[in-house]
Amino acid sequence: MLDIKNLSVTVSDEAGTVDILKNISLTVEDQKLVAITGPNGGGKTTLARAIMGLIPSTGGSIWWNGADLTKCNVTERARLGVSYGFQQPPRFKGMKVKDLLAIAAGKELGHDEACTYLTKVGLCARDYLERDVDPSLSGGEVKRIEIATVLARRCPLMIFDEPEAGIDLWSFARLTETFSEIHEKKEATILIISHQERILRLADEIVLVANGEVQTRGPMEEIYPQILDDTVSGCNLLEVDPKC
Repeated sequence: MLDIKNLSVTVSDEAGTVDILKNISLTVEDQKLVAITGPNGGGKTTLARAIMGLIPSTGGSIWWNGADLTKCNVTERARLGVSYGFQQPPRFKGMKVKDLLAIAAGKELGHDEACTYLTKVGLCARDYLERDVDPSLSGGEVKRIEIATVLARRCPLMIFDEPEAGIDLWSFARLTETFSEIHEKKEATILIISHQERILRLADEIVLVANGEVQTRGPMEEIYPQILDDTVSGCNLLEVDPKC
């Protein structure tokens, strides 16, 4: 179980101090698929990065299966079973796709096994296993390869930051099938930051984050119609301006 208690993230610069996350508390049961949605700048990615340990929290705590992650670094959290898919994945010049998959899996992968992971994200292994993860690949290709590495790690907690970004409709359809398969087989707890209806409809629960706070949460059948109704009305739950 993922248990976030009063999590805060505050940043400071010459202009002053800004509260990015404001005492967020959130519990996610094991093997659930939770979609985190909300307006740009509302705190979604900051929340995901704080869970992974990519940015420090300034208050509160994060617990995963009884382990206090709050003071753990990224490597320690990864060893405890937390994985993360970036919105804009890094590239690795001189590193072949097959080697990156093997590093993620923690073992040498046979051709068929490596093919399986790439197929799950809509890539043909024959065209990609021997390619370098460098600027010759498009943003969408690198994104799908990174998601394949997350799948290869087989972590019990998978966090994906806008996995649909830069991916064509055909590959995105295959990707949502993969998320659905993982969820149906109860292979992991999955957090997905997304605005995409197709992903929101896969979720057991939707969490709406705006202005650094959890505005509302609940089952997809309850929350998604609220988002649609308020969006149509022109003054909606996804609106950042509190005067709206």
